Amino acid sequence: MVNVRIDDIPVHWLEEIINLSAEKIVVTDRDGIILYINESYCNFLGTTVEQAMRRPVQEVIENTRMHIVSRTGQAEIAAVHHINGSEMIANRFPLIVSGELVGAVGTVMFKNPEELHSYKGKIHHLVEELKYYKTKLEKELTSKYSFSDLIGTSRAFMEAKTLAERTSGSKSAVLLLGESGTGKELFAHSIHSCSLRNGFPFVAINCASIPEHLLESELFGYEDGAFTGAKRGGKKGQFQLANRGTIFLDEIGDMPLAMQSKLLRVLQEKEVHPVGSQKCVKVDVRIIAATHRDLEQMVEEGTFRQDLYYRLNVIKIEIPPLRNRKEDIKLLAEKLVEKLEKKFHRKFTDLSPEVVAILEKHSWPGNIRELENVMERCINVLDGDTIKIHHLPLYLRDQEISAGKQAIETKSNSVESVRPLKEIIAEAEKQAIMNALAAADGNRQEAAKLLNIGKTSFYEKCRIYSIK
Repeated sequence: MVNVRIDDIPVHWLEEIINLSAEKIVVTDRDGIILYINESYCNFLGTTVEQAMRRPVQEVIENTRMHIVSRTGQAEIAAVHHINGSEMIANRFPLIVSGELVGAVGTVMFKNPEELHSYKGKIHHLVEELKYYKTKLEKELTSKYSFSDLIGTSRAFMEAKTLAERTSGSKSAVLLLGESGTGKELFAHSIHSCSLRNGFPFVAINCASIPEHLLESELFGYEDGAFTGAKRGGKKGQFQLANRGTIFLDEIGDMPLAMQSKLLRVLQEKEVHPVGSQKCVKVDVRIIAATHRDLEQMVEEGTFRQDLYYRLNVIKIEIPPLRNRKEDIKLLAEKLVEKLEKKFHRKFTDLSPEVVAILEKHSWPGNIRELENVMERCINVLDGDTIKIHHLPLYLRDQEISAGKQAIETKSNSVESVRPLKEIIAEAEKQAIMNALAAADGNRQEAAKLLNIGKTSFYEKCRIYSIK
């Protein structure tokens, strides 16, 4: 390897390098006498290099402070410097050689206000872009819902909501159980929003949507060069991003067993171990987990760790499905329509009583998510101010038609089953005589007495009904 020394570079090369790199530069000794000034600076000042050299700097450069910096040794960075009616941005550095203050070096960044304005414009653009991404990140790491967004008055729902509100200020883990679409994530957001951690991040992770081989690095982060394709400088994991806040682990039942043991360690030790790192990082995070799976059954089957289950199952909140909240359907539908009106720029949309009746009859396997999809479909095809039956999806209309047909058939069958009263009485009378004869071992007189009728009348009825 060849070592290149500064002595090997011609002096006129060095001057040109200085002109290209600094544009305007001045060097003074300890007394403020100019030892070097480049041509670019002299052209701006309206002088020449020969005229400026070996003179006190304050005689050549208006409002300069170079002689002060050369004595005090205190740097002045990005200072505004007024020269010839212009505002320039100047940097002044003490020149220290072998530990001794020998003078100062000054550079000018902008030769006129236009140049400064252009630079400020570029910086402003970068600052605005940075602010945008910072705001976007903060929004993504903030809870979006509160308990006022949880709509319903049914008993089961109110019990779940009350328990969530009461325990939101706790540090304990929360386990949200419920079918898909019941609003588990809304509960998680609301708990964080009402907690003492609401000023810190809320980080939501769907454990089922992240590939197994990426889940560890996503949750716990990684060091620079931890694996092929790793981001330069490493990356913080979601637990570190959620520090002092809340992390919501949705679909926890889909987490692989290997990751369950690592999550358990985080819960126990309050620290994460980034992939490829030799040290652990302390974290203070509250965990809210959610699943639609039966974790107790999974524990019995060995597909979910029992110790992790008990760590998560400190505060268990069961969110009822929509089919068990029939009295809430109208209220929820109206709230969803109100939300969708803003999205589709509509106002004052009503639900017809017939539509409400159909909605309340449906079993809602997709829960609130399905109801929201139905309402959005209705708003899209709405041709007035009221949602009517023909605005509903076909499967709900077919359900109503099918129910109507069934009702007609039931009514028809009921009409067919009605017989004349005389036939019903005759059948009952015949059966009564036969029962009496059986009880009297065929003795007609005895049977007549049991029925409390005369012998002649008894014989006549036996003839009519062909009873021998």
